Amino acid sequence: MTSPLLFQPLTLRGLTVRNRVWLPPMCQYAVESQDGIPGTWHLVHYGSFAVGGFGLIVAEATAVSPEGRISPYDTGLWNDNQIAAWRTVTDAVHQLGGTIAVQLGHAGRKASTEKWWPGFHGAVVPPERGGWIPVGPTDAPADGKQYVGLPVAALDEDGIAKVIDDFRTAAARAVEAGFDAVEIHSAHGYLLHQFYSPLSNTRTDGWGGDFDGRVRLPLEVARVVRGAIPDDMPLLARLSVTDWRDDGWQVEDSVELSRRFAEAGVDLLDASSGGNSSAPIPVAPAYQADLAARIRAEAGIPTATVGMIWTAELAEKLVEDGSADAVMVGRAALRDTNWPLRAAHELGVPNEDAPWHPARFRGAWR
Repeated sequence: MTSPLLFQPLTLRGLTVRNRVWLPPMCQYAVESQDGIPGTWHLVHYGSFAVGGFGLIVAEATAVSPEGRISPYDTGLWNDNQIAAWRTVTDAVHQLGGTIAVQLGHAGRKASTEKWWPGFHGAVVPPERGGWIPVGPTDAPADGKQYVGLPVAALDEDGIAKVIDDFRTAAARAVEAGFDAVEIHSAHGYLLHQFYSPLSNTRTDGWGGDFDGRVRLPLEVARVVRGAIPDDMPLLARLSVTDWRDDGWQVEDSVELSRRFAEAGVDLLDASSGGNSSAPIPVAPAYQADLAARIRAEAGIPTATVGMIWTAELAEKLVEDGSADAVMVGRAALRDTNWPLRAAHELGVPNEDAPWHPARFRGAWR
């Protein structure tokens, strides 16, 4: 019997991932203080997905600087204390049979918000309560009622240079922390998306204006991150393929940016969408798979797809029909950390070939 494509390995540069069921980055807001250091929650959280059989686990949006955090409760890689804490997590994932990447990001003008939990509602955290003044391509606030009246500092040349260097140094720390791959967060209305989208970047200097100016920052970040990590380590980029608005960023724009990402050393495009403006989104199971398929076919770069992928049958179909090389399972994974093992069973993978960890058999009946 031929193994389902979902459970065949995928090699990117020097890393072979055991299957195509991957965990996308999902903010946990679980840092107990404002120091960006992961703790017990992160160790157990990511370790459970390794035991559950996921191929590549992509850790949550991890800030490259304190002001780059989405909230005061985000993880970071802006200092060496964070390296040691992350090393505890990556060592555990490796011991449990998984591989792990980190998503490096900068929230830009969507920074300094509360936890997106019931009771918090993502409200802005003012400086007097531990927040800070966000930065962006201009001084315009992010789209959303919670941002109305929030001061935003437009990045000048020195500020942009610092952002680029922060990504570089965070990537170097990610290597020291034991991550197997790095993902650049250039989606969902955060800083790099704010620069490439015409909805938010109305600059008229060399970092804005036309397409080349607007994509300059994400490409510069990709180049410096590629240079900061080993040649055999994969580099991923998450991209909002469309703003879902006629006057915004289009799929055709993403195809061209993805080509340029590949030239800059990006090995896989993690295709998502939206997040930079209010827009109707046709949400449905696998609603972003067509976006990943177009990037894969037209830009010639491997892709991952994400978005309401609930069933093993759907996940296998997406890989089988060429929509993507890997499938990101998010909310379904939060409900069932053993999702890959269940999917393997449903797709007829023999027990001996399923992504079990040997410790699971120690408690078997004798």
